[in-house]
Amino acid sequence: MSNKKTYSIEFGEVWVNGLRSDSIVDEIKSRCNIVDVIGQHGALKRAGSNHKGLCPFHGEKTPSCVVSEQKQIFTCFGCGATGDVIEFTKRYYNLDFQEAVEKLANQYGIEIRKFGGGDNQKREAMYELNRKAARYFLDSFRKIPNPALSYMAKRGLDAKTLNQFGIGFADANWDSLYKYLLSEGADVNMMKELGLISESKGKCFDKFRNRVMFPIINTRGKVIGFGGRVLDDGTPKYLNSPESPIFLKKNNLFGLNLTRQDINKNDCAILVEGYMDVISLYKAGVRNVSASLGTALTENQAAMLKRYTKNVILCYDSDGAGRAAALRGMDILRAAGCNVKVMHVTDGKDPDEFVKAHGAEAFYALTKTAKPFADYKIDLIRQETDLTTTEGSLEFLHRVTSVLKSLSPGEADLYIGKIAADTHISEGAIRMEVFGNGFGGGKKEEPVNTAVRTEQDTGRRKDGTDPVLYLEKNLIRLMLAQSDFIQRTQPYESVFRDAVYRKIYETMKGLYREDEEIDVGKLADSLEPEEVAVLSDILENVKLTDKEEDVFLDCVTRIRNERLSRREQQIIQMLSLADDETDLAKVEELTRELMTIQQQKNNRE
Repeated sequence: MSNKKTYSIEFGEVWVNGLRSDSIVDEIKSRCNIVDVIGQHGALKRAGSNHKGLCPFHGEKTPSCVVSEQKQIFTCFGCGATGDVIEFTKRYYNLDFQEAVEKLANQYGIEIRKFGGGDNQKREAMYELNRKAARYFLDSFRKIPNPALSYMAKRGLDAKTLNQFGIGFADANWDSLYKYLLSEGADVNMMKELGLISESKGKCFDKFRNRVMFPIINTRGKVIGFGGRVLDDGTPKYLNSPESPIFLKKNNLFGLNLTRQDINKNDCAILVEGYMDVISLYKAGVRNVSASLGTALTENQAAMLKRYTKNVILCYDSDGAGRAAALRGMDILRAAGCNVKVMHVTDGKDPDEFVKAHGAEAFYALTKTAKPFADYKIDLIRQETDLTTTEGSLEFLHRVTSVLKSLSPGEADLYIGKIAADTHISEGAIRMEVFGNGFGGGKKEEPVNTAVRTEQDTGRRKDGTDPVLYLEKNLIRLMLAQSDFIQRTQPYESVFRDAVYRKIYETMKGLYREDEEIDVGKLADSLEPEEVAVLSDILENVKLTDKEEDVFLDCVTRIRNERLSRREQQIIQMLSLADDETDLAKVEELTRELMTIQQQKNNRE
């Protein structure tokens, strides 16, 4: 009899507005002992009433992570990470709240049934059917001898790596998988929909035959599809599952289920073209790697990558198709807010061949030569045009202009100088093409209707204002009114947490000259359209009413109070976990600091 408990959760309510069924979270916390969960990722030793171990979120040699079994919380005295078992799972696996809850629920046998009727039931049935198919292919692969095992051995892959990726084998028979799944009670129509079988003249047969099988697994560990590489002269060379309710190519990346932590740890993702590239690099020790699923990179895939890092290196083949894919991918990633570079392996090899020949260290060294967005595009245009002719120079100028227009004014200015020096095309001509008459002083385009953060986007104070945006907006308005506030704001510049407001502030700092007010026109020229929209909103709606000094002092007071409150809560959390005997000196130090903070807060009230 199953020991799982089933809770009905309204999917839309729970994950959009927060988990409203407290019983689910309570059940997870009661069943998932935080000591056991954290102990899976590093040794914990008892220290008084708590446990201690090395923090998994930052490098350290002396244990500073304290885990309280009684309170079911953890705190790292080194990096400040703290929270309950769900927060730990979110941080460690880089998941959102929904994914962390589902992961813990699955691990500890707590079934979360989501409303949605037959659709959700069908999806779960599809996941299960794919899981059975993956297990069948894996068992077939482990039967010795078989051509798939021999093929992968020749490619230099060991059993450990093959097991990590769940590599399987579809034999050459016409109906092996079909018969097996029928014996398991599988629905024939669902097999067809998932692309596991095909039907012709009333007979069903396996779609994948005589192929190495690559299961495609999402970040929640569910098999959503397959890729099969033929082992003879058959066609196509690679055969992929069709799209289905559980498999949309545009929403998934191969290998990300294994590599996302390494991508996050390295703060960089290396995107390659094929399954074998990912697997070979992973075996060699290049773990921050993934691949798109036989299609051009999509916006959804870029957004998925950005959850783990903003830094992406495209490592595609150096042929025409690879360069075209790199150009498309760069634009998608840049639009998603990523810092994107491109590298091509030397000697015309693909990443698989290169890493086998030269190793992981040489591959990582090669990534250091990856070219940034603009450099790659400009170099490619230079290779494709003849600058020794007038026609070629004009074509180069026309094509490179579109690249420069996609950059910020500051970036474009730097590249204009470099291009002029390299090509002998005058800076004036390039600037005229990019900025028009007046070199940037011409008519500006109207700002597009972009989403701008307002007080409604975040939590409010009791007076209806957002605690962060209130400070950001007022400080920017003060600096626009009197530039000397720029220097006076620098000790508190950490308050600029919103990317748009931070960009405006940093740009003003760059424009600042002593005894000169900020030229709003120059400032606007240095900003993106959405940033200009925010700037206009501040100028129009933030009123100082000749009380600049009072507004500044109010901002400073709020910032200091926020810092004190944040530190106060951090100390209280640390004291609750500290052991009075082994951490006596630390307890005394924290207690003194806490008393000082509370006295300062009382004096200000």
